[in-house]
Amino acid sequence: MDYFAKMETQFGIQNDIRVSTLARCPEVLIMEEVPEDEEQMWKLLSETIEEAAKRFVETRVTEGENLKNDLLGKLKFMTELVEFIEERSPRILLEYRAKLEDKVKELLANASVDEGRIAAEVTIFADKICVDEETVRLRSHIENTSAELNAGGSVGRKLDFIAQEMNREANTILSKANDLEISDKAIALKTEIEKVREQIQNIE
Repeated sequence: MDYFAKMETQFGIQNDIRVSTLARCPEVLIMEEVPEDEEQMWKLLSETIEEAAKRFVETRVTEGENLKNDLLGKLKFMTELVEFIEERSPRILLEYRAKLEDKVKELLANASVDEGRIAAEVTIFADKICVDEETVRLRSHIENTSAELNAGGSVGRKLDFIAQEMNREANTILSKANDLEISDKAIALKTEIEKVREQIQNIE
């Protein structure tokens, strides 16, 4: 602009330079691509990503701990149901024997009761309603599930398989049950096992 002013004075010509005129002059305005500061960009991005990943992991850990505690609570309740069935089963036999003896005495009036025959009937009945094997296996499955949960790791599929086995044992107990209280507990067992299976779907 100084040169243009000098030219105006020296040559006596009008200085009519406008911004638009200057903009058309070569190399007055130069377009060039400024390289991005990738290190600075990565610093900003990495801090954000690391923080997000940290919070994600913390959330997963918290959710996993809550899920584990919920499952352990359900397993504890299932153990209590199994204990009830184990305690109730022998009493069913005693009650059945007493009813059978009363019925036989009623039918035979004053005649002597054949203890051997009654014992045989009680044995046959006991064999039909015996759930000892099922409760032992159920206890084992519950203990295995608890151990796997406390051990951690990718146990989802294994626990799902164990839950299926537990459901099978509960079904067998229910089918053998000849007692209302045991039937109720077996149904409660099946309900809890189904809840456990649903929760297990959330475990990798």
